[in-house]
Amino acid sequence: MRNYKLILLGIIFIPVLYSCKKELKVNADWKDVTVVYGLLDQIDTIHYIKITKAFLGSGDAMEFAKIPDSSNYPDKLDVQVEEWNGSTLLNTWTCDTVTIHNKEAGDSIFYFPDQLVYYFRGDLSSENQYKLNITNKQTGKIVSSQTMMIYPFTIEKPNSFLPVNYVPGLKVELKWYSAKNGKRYQIALRFHYLESLKSDTSQKSFNAIDWVIFSNIQSLNNQGGELLDYYFPADGFYSFLGSHIPVNPDVNRAARSVDYIFSVASDDLNTYMEVTEPSYGIIQERPAFSNITNGIGLFSSRTVVLIDSLRLRQETLDQLRVNQYTKDLGF
Repeated sequence: MRNYKLILLGIIFIPVLYSCKKELKVNADWKDVTVVYGLLDQIDTIHYIKITKAFLGSGDAMEFAKIPDSSNYPDKLDVQVEEWNGSTLLNTWTCDTVTIHNKEAGDSIFYFPDQLVYYFRGDLSSENQYKLNITNKQTGKIVSSQTMMIYPFTIEKPNSFLPVNYVPGLKVELKWYSAKNGKRYQIALRFHYLESLKSDTSQKSFNAIDWVIFSNIQSLNNQGGELLDYYFPADGFYSFLGSHIPVNPDVNRAARSVDYIFSVASDDLNTYMEVTEPSYGIIQERPAFSNITNGIGLFSSRTVVLIDSLRLRQETLDQLRVNQYTKDLGF
């Protein structure tokens, strides 16, 4: 009798099991998600903010990304940037739109060569705070963020009045004091040189290549005034030139000067970079970071300080001709 009841229950539940839907709904209901990317720098007079929307649909997202309407809002947004000093509002800029036409294929998976961005013109101060307000006039949605600017800072080495020298086997010292509101530092060396044809010395061109010496030196805090230094091997200078300047027996080259480019990222920008950098550990998943209220993305600050036109000492000029990495480059 017991077995009969089990069989009867099985017969009853068979139609129920087969009536279950096997369809899996991958895409959720559409939601307006505003994506914002903007970095302010007080050395600039024109400031750009990229504002798009997230998209989702049935099909290949890589194909959707190539369609401008997928990520652009159909109507112009009301975008304003306010300048505050404490509780005092100093300025309000209303952003206009501009289409940039120099985006190349391969820069990203999104459409090219055109991209729509918002911009405003204004002289910014490192002592003030800047607030971003985005209003969708069709829906009433408001997206906002704010950032502090990075203060000027002092660079001790290199000295802009002294020539630089790269002696094989020795190290070159870089020394500076951290900037207030600055967290991460990148220093690049830009090498300038003149190139001319041996067959026609009137055919000349000025060229430059950049060597990123390091990209992730961090201060202990963002209060400023911390002494930071870094040493890099002088041999790396010649090795970089040898691997990035092609050998060409038809040209003569002459070294001109070097620049040091100090790039500084704010605390928020540093955090964003840390969570988006590739992970080489066991744990691959990282938390998302955004400082946009009612949206996602980043509105932050950075600055660049250039120590330019540094002369090269004769010892370095001579070494370019005989060094194992650069002796075939025609210097």
